[in-house]
Amino acid sequence: MTSARTRVPDARALGAAQLWIGTSWKMNKGLAESRGYARELAEYVAAKPPAGVQPFIIPSFTALTTVRDALGDDSPVLLGVQNAHWEDHGAWTGEVSVAQAKDAGAQIVEIGHSERREHFGETVETTRLKVAAALQHGLVPLLCIGESAETKQAGESSRFILEQAAGALEGLTDEHLARVLIAYEPIWAIGENGRPATVEELRQPFDDLAREYGCRTMGLLYGGSVNTDNAEDLLGIDHVTGLFIGRAAWQLPGYVRILEMAAAHPKAKA
Repeated sequence: MTSARTRVPDARALGAAQLWIGTSWKMNKGLAESRGYARELAEYVAAKPPAGVQPFIIPSFTALTTVRDALGDDSPVLLGVQNAHWEDHGAWTGEVSVAQAKDAGAQIVEIGHSERREHFGETVETTRLKVAAALQHGLVPLLCIGESAETKQAGESSRFILEQAAGALEGLTDEHLARVLIAYEPIWAIGENGRPATVEELRQPFDDLAREYGCRTMGLLYGGSVNTDNAEDLLGIDHVTGLFIGRAAWQLPGYVRILEMAAAHPKAKA
């Protein structure tokens, strides 16, 4: 019998108005803190289901099963991992395969975050392999793309991110693309020292992404210094169908507030 915790949402059933609101905890939170967050989140969404919104959280690997159990099999909150290897098994010391992540309860695989590209040698080719592996095992690939400040200043943002996306999604059928999430996270806008992007700065990248992938993928998310002050404006940008949040959602009240803002947004009600 397939557990609800190993199933992923049917792309055809989500609808164009669905908003994805998720957070990655990066290398933060021990087991007790992770369990407490997940339990409180499970209680919140059970009492106040965020209509029109798909919540997801991505803890560290050590907390994956703890968070899975705290959420419960029937929780509408999807569970992800921050990375996974493309091979199912083998001599890959220190790695975790997509198959293992799924067995532990993951439904989403975050792929290609700029920190992994910078510090761990992630390339366009490895993102392609990981996207294919996630799809093979029925998980949702969350492909992260984004350019540096230097690339932005050179006026090459759209070209750069479209090439990153095209390389990672090369060879996929329309059926496969319909199961992919893309998160645009400009490097200059993320992290503790990131500068929040303005709405105007994001219009062109999302117009270009939408032209290539808007009607073909499960969603186009924005991530980069998202917080309760700018979330509503970011959701209002054409073609943005969700937010991928960092530190503003590491404490549950911040995440819940943005969930509520998304549920109240016209895009969730359309």
